[in-house]
Amino acid sequence: MRQGRAERSYQARCLDISIDRSFEDFRRQYEQAVPPYDDAAFNALVARDAPWDDVLSLMRERAPHDFLIYWSSGDLQPMMKLAGDSLHCVEYLMGNHTTAERMFRHDPAAMLYAPLRTMISDGPDGGARFIIEQPSRAFGSFGVDAIHEVGLELDREVAALLAFLEVPVPAHLSD
Repeated sequence: MRQGRAERSYQARCLDISIDRSFEDFRRQYEQAVPPYDDAAFNALVARDAPWDDVLSLMRERAPHDFLIYWSSGDLQPMMKLAGDSLHCVEYLMGNHTTAERMFRHDPAAMLYAPLRTMISDGPDGGARFIIEQPSRAFGSFGVDAIHEVGLELDREVAALLAFLEVPVPAHLSD
């Protein structure tokens, strides 16, 4: 068994992407491309002790762009409006547990960064903005090649999702 480390550090890279669509338009498009996690469908696999191949198959079927939304804050604007703020903002946990498992087997602590945290908000110029930390930075901090490779794969999957959504893809995601 691996010995735990007292601390680990890494330099995060926050990707803050301006989008020339409204908050609502981009949010709707994002939520169509990244559907919600279907708790009942996946729990049914657990209940019948299904083989892992069934989990992989269901994930391929449900996550056409490699990701599902596991949680969403909903729009924070109504609450923040009470303090006088008018910007819309929604946070998400987006991921793929079949991808996460490939890191979990090497170090369960990788789940600290999986699923990925994303955010859509109003942008300063009237459009929307999409924000995510580059996955490979956090996963690379474990010092385990297999975990870092999955992080790099996640970079490419996020880049593919952004390309599908027709938003600028930061060069760092495809390095």
